[in-house]
Amino acid sequence: MSEYSARVVWERGEANFLDNRYSRGHRWEFDGGASVPASSSPHVVPLPLSVEANVDPEEAFVASLSSCHMLFFLSLAAQQEFLVDSYVDDAIGVMGKDANGKTAMLRVALRPLIRFGGEQQPTASQLNALHHQSHELCFIANSVKTEVVVEPA
Repeated sequence: MSEYSARVVWERGEANFLDNRYSRGHRWEFDGGASVPASSSPHVVPLPLSVEANVDPEEAFVASLSSCHMLFFLSLAAQQEFLVDSYVDDAIGVMGKDANGKTAMLRVALRPLIRFGGEQQPTASQLNALHHQSHELCFIANSVKTEVVVEPA
């Protein structure tokens, strides 16, 4: 078993708070020293109460699925001696009402564009198999009920 931690820090500052008009801006702090400016999404809490430049939980959810998939993909590609030069994923998450009428992340589409170097290039079948295995191994994808699809660019 492994444990992972994150510290979430918010401070009221001068806001009244009781009128529900306070900044949703906060920080995510991680054990390695990284500090990420975070906020509610402007799609959920209108500006200026959200901080548009900050990462919101919904974006982080999509990014964590994409990152997990990529990390397994890179490892599997290296094991099969495919030289990956770059991996760029313009992932998209779609929010909506689920079958119970609750707002949820309904679907995440991973759309990786991968550039390979070297002489050994994967066939379309090998590339699909790498994505399928990466998805099966991804801890994050295994932890959520959201539909996660891979649509290679």
